[in-house]
Amino acid sequence: MKRIWAPWRMEYIANDKSDGCILCISSELENDREKLILYRSGYSYVMMNRYPYTNGHLMIAPYRHSADMNELSDDEMLDLFTTLRLCRNVLQKIATPQGFNVGINLGKAAGAGVSEHMHIHIVPRWNGDTNFMTVISDIRIMPENLLGTYDKLLPGFNGAL
Repeated sequence: MKRIWAPWRMEYIANDKSDGCILCISSELENDREKLILYRSGYSYVMMNRYPYTNGHLMIAPYRHSADMNELSDDEMLDLFTTLRLCRNVLQKIATPQGFNVGINLGKAAGAGVSEHMHIHIVPRWNGDTNFMTVISDIRIMPENLLGTYDKLLPGFNGAL
């Protein structure tokens, strides 16, 4: 049997699973780096996905706890998509992907892992970024750790680039 070591998974396994909404808890105004929050706007925030499909996989969530986009105001919806555009531009400049997947999974049946709080995923993609490991073994290879990616992206959100 071959083993692939993934020691970063122990953090997830060992952590106390909160009963609260992970997106609401994450949006609290403290410890942004620890929570992997890169940017805050008036109505939403950007955080890195802790279990990404690729390096640079981001999520944009409204501060308001709602699973239903119809409950968000027009200002909140506009802010989400303006922030999505910012994410795309920062990722394009820093990570230079050849494309992006953008998605909103509304409800568990649609694949939402956090179904009670609407959010948008943006995943940078590169030609050839999938390989036999994902297809055969359901394993993703991440070439950079999360905080390394965080540190590369943060200046883009702070307007330093």
